[in-house]
Amino acid sequence: MGSDTEEASVARAALTAVQDFTAVYHGQADEVGRARREVMAYLSGCPAADEAGLILSELATNAVLHSRSRGGFFVVRSEMFPGYAWLEVEDAGGGWDQHGDGDGGRGLVIVEALAAEWGVDGDARGRVVWARMEW
Repeated sequence: MGSDTEEASVARAALTAVQDFTAVYHGQADEVGRARREVMAYLSGCPAADEAGLILSELATNAVLHSRSRGGFFVVRSEMFPGYAWLEVEDAGGGWDQHGDGDGGRGLVIVEALAAEWGVDGDARGRVVWARMEW
């Protein structure tokens, strides 16, 4: 029985040692830079912090420009693990209609080029776009 207690204690210690980053931002363009700066501060010392900041900017920009989060809110989460960092942006869903002058459309190409893997979970009612950065 002592072994189970020790294992549970070690597991609890590991869970509490991991401190993740979660923040809610207004769905406005000026919040993208704020989200990037805060995530990069959280990831300071991470070998992939610069790339993670770029990816976060792309994901947050998509939430503001191409989802119902525009004018509403989006959520950013990040977590560090040994050898990789996890990034995600949760938006309010909606169609991924292009807005603006057509100069966009390269953000997810950048994400694909920099991330070890990435994906989209959810649907038009709400989605999470995530990326995993390795080093």
